Amino acid sequence: MRLTKQTNYAVRMLMYCAANDGQLSRIPEIAKAYGVSELFLFKILQPLNKAGLIETVRGRNGGVKLGRPAEKISLFDVVKVTEDSFAMAECFEDDGDVDCPLIDSCGLNSALRKALNAFFDVLSEYSIDDLVKARPQINFLLGLDELQPRPVRAAATSPAA
Repeated sequence: MRLTKQTNYAVRMLMYCAANDGQLSRIPEIAKAYGVSELFLFKILQPLNKAGLIETVRGRNGGVKLGRPAEKISLFDVVKVTEDSFAMAECFEDDGDVDCPLIDSCGLNSALRKALNAFFDVLSEYSIDDLVKARPQINFLLGLDELQPRPVRAAATSPAA
């Protein structure tokens, strides 16, 4: 099982916002902290916003913040929003175009489903808050100590941070 770059940076973006708790985070600052393009982060922002994991605040002093407390956002919440498919083999896919005589009675299919469910269970056990608290110097590492405080304001409905 390999997660996409989108999922990896979605988790990182949420961690950044959690570490910057009580203040708005800006996409350019997040992009600089992780060395990725702003455009890539804006692309990730849309599904996170739609799922309520991130809220956006429009305007000159706008930015992004967590849509709910970091301890209430599990890794599974992020993965199910950012990953397109969990098909570990062609027989997992829904298109029904599988040419296998064992499709309905295959031990591999059953084993892979069990493994995938175990993967989801483990992801559900960890929150964004767990990841942030595991790194006491996260604010320093992300350059958050150098930023000017921006208080959190009411959220807007579109991602324009």
